[in-house]
This record gives sequence, C-alpha cells and structure tokens, in this order.
Amino acid sequence: MKTRIALACLLSIVSATTLAQEQVLNIYSARHYPTDEALYANFTKATGIKLNRVDADDAGILARLKAEGAASPADIILLVDASRLWRGETDGLFQPIKSKLLDDAIPAQYRGKANANGETPWYGFSTRARVIVYDKLKVKKEDVDTYEELGDPKNTGKLCIRSGSHPYNLSLFGSVTEHMGEAAAEQWLKGMVANMARAPKGGDTDQIKAVASGECGIAVSNSYYLARLMRSTKPEDQTVIERVGVVFPNQSTWGTHVNIAGGAVAKNAKNPANAIKFLEYLASASAQDHFANGNNEWPVAKGVKINNPALQAMTGGSFKSETIPISVVGMNQVKVQQMLDRVGFK
Repeated sequence: MKTRIALACLLSIVSATTLAQEQVLNIYSARHYPTDEALYANFTKATGIKLNRVDADDAGILARLKAEGAASPADIILLVDASRLWRGETDGLFQPIKSKLLDDAIPAQYRGKANANGETPWYGFSTRARVIVYDKLKVKKEDVDTYEELGDPKNTGKLCIRSGSHPYNLSLFGSVTEHMGEAAAEQWLKGMVANMARAPKGGDTDQIKAVASGECGIAVSNSYYLARLMRSTKPEDQTVIERVGVVFPNQSTWGTHVNIAGGAVAKNAKNPANAIKFLEYLASASAQDHFANGNNEWPVAKGVKINNPALQAMTGGSFKSETIPISVVGMNQVKVQQMLDRVGFK
C-alpha cells in the first residue's frame, strides 16, 4: 500500500512539473491568412511556447471576451480593424502593458493612447490601404482619384463595393466623415448608393474581378487583395490585373485611408509575460517582413524595408496616408451606421 501511495505521489509531482514547464499562449485571432501559420510556427520554434488559436471575426472576438469575463482563457487578441481595436480598448477588454521594445519600434500613430503610467492598450503591427480600383478601358484615372468622386454623378452606375456595414467600410466612412463633416458625408454616401452598378455583395476580391469583367467601372478594396492577384501565377488572375488600374485616393488632400491590424494582451490573460513576448516578436524584423511579403501588408515597425514587388508596383515606392486618430474613426461609426440606414446603403 505504501509503495502505491509513494508511486502515486511521484506521478503527481512529475505531472505537475511537466505542466509547469509547458508554456502556452491562447490567441483569439481575426487574422485568417494561411501565410500566418509560418509566423506562429517561427515563434514557437524560437521560444518553445505553444500557441493555441481560436479564429473568429473582430466583432465575434470582442463579444466572446465580454461573455467570458474573468473566466476567459485568452492571452492575446489579434484584430484586423482599427475601430475594433479602439472598441476593445474603450470596453476595457485589454490589459495595458509597458514595453520599451514596442514603444521604440511602433510609431505613436499606430498604437493606443498610453495611460498615466505609460502603459499602452494595443499596438498596430501592419497596415493596409483602402484603394480604388478602376477599369482602364472605360474609366479615366482622374475621375476616381479621390474618395469624394465615388459619390459624384459622373460615376453613376459604375460602383461596386462590399456591404457598407463591413468593418473595412465603416472605418473608411468614419474617416471620411471626420474630414468632410457629417452632413456632407451623408450626401456622399447617398451619391454612392446612386452610383452602384449592383447591390453590395461579396468581398473585396469579388469587387476587383467585377471591374475586370466589365460589370463595374470602379470598386473599393483593401490593397492586399489586389497585391495577391498581382503576385498570382494563375492566368485568370493575370487577366484581371491587366484590365484594372489602382488609385491611392486623396494624395493632394488628406491622404489615403489606412487601416491597422494589431494586437493586445487580454484583460484576464493568465500568461501576461509571454503575451508581451509574443507582441514584441510581432514587431521584430522577421515578423514584419512576413507581414509584408507573406500577406502583402505594410509593416509599421521603424526601419523595416519593404521588398514586396506588388506593393512597390502599386505605389511606386511610397504614398501619402492620412493621419487621423484611430479613436475618432471609432467614435464616428455609430453616426456612420445611422447614415447608412438613412440612405439605404446595405
């Protein structure tokens, strides 16, 4: 009997030691990009920390965090929209952290506002521009080189766009509302509805292909969707790229709207130290290079060079982006949704 008890105690001690040695991070991620698998694998290889991932969209992740409360297993939150990062911050779902490495690497415009203790609620790690794609055979570039022209009568019957309530568009519209004012922005949205070639449907790649097929003359898309097609070796994708042109709007005024993908440490993280280590890894040169070359996003860390040929071809090397505060874009979204409902923008 004593032998059995001793053996049981030994097994218990060994099991507890094994669990203590096993390092784990639980990630709630809105990044659904196959190329990110290598990003996660490289972190585990370098640190020995195992990553468990739950995939959902931004809104689903924030709702889940609220529902789970203190019982949430989440350590890391990865979101792909600036206004959702702002919402998570204002709802108190993130744990403010202090990291000199992150503060040195990530410019202030791409991170949340620090509190009195110098702690920051979230950091951006990559960006994507909201660009205008046009049919080179039917549309003049100068007729679509600003966001305002999307609602101009000269483009009646030409516009294809995904749902107005999609986060990518809500952020764009929230930004434009800040630049134009609420009354002018609502008239602009009304003009966009009048200019639609079809009811909003599909994702950004669908809009690009609709322009290439001649169904639409112009469309709105995140830049990395276009870059994917540009880098594709499929003949049908190359046919699409040959037909369409791309504009980074408002280069002579406020600049092109840029959205952020970023990360935060969950409020109730059980592994906060390793969570910070993961965020610091995302700011490393190797991870930032992955964002640029793996998923065709612009890295945000200082001093990182872009070697992606598609991004270079789109911009000629650089473009003017807006510098509007993330919090303003987030706060405008309630107004924007109300405007969308009033003008019939589905």
